[in-house]
Amino acid sequence: MPHLQKLWGIKVRIEGIMQTSYIYLNDLRFNACHGVLEQERVVGNDYLVSLRVEYPFTQAMQSDRVEDTLSYADIFEAVKAEMNIPSALLEHVAYRIAQAVLGLDMAVRSVHIRLTKINPPMGADCGGAGVELHLINDKTI
Repeated sequence: MPHLQKLWGIKVRIEGIMQTSYIYLNDLRFNACHGVLEQERVVGNDYLVSLRVEYPFTQAMQSDRVEDTLSYADIFEAVKAEMNIPSALLEHVAYRIAQAVLGLDMAVRSVHIRLTKINPPMGADCGGAGVELHLINDKTI
């Protein structure tokens, strides 16, 4: 078995190869009550959430044990919980989601989130409007 270094905040070296690893969830669909307009917070809208979580799952690559990684089911539950809390601004929702994911495991290095409102009330024919946010856990640097 190769020598593994489990050092948080730096890339992990496995047999002379530098590794950066990510767990991602794409296009999670929610109906939620976010928006500046009161009507948006009453009837809701459809949203897509995509995340990319930098997480060192080197140990799981070797062990094949879910206990050695960050479960994407746990990430989903964190996203769902935050999407269920009405907010005026998508910026606020994205930040709460990123903070919740960072709080799942101290080894989470960063979270990149894309939050899209499918049918924004602005009279435009578009595929959606939203925000992207990238947070870095400075405790892992």
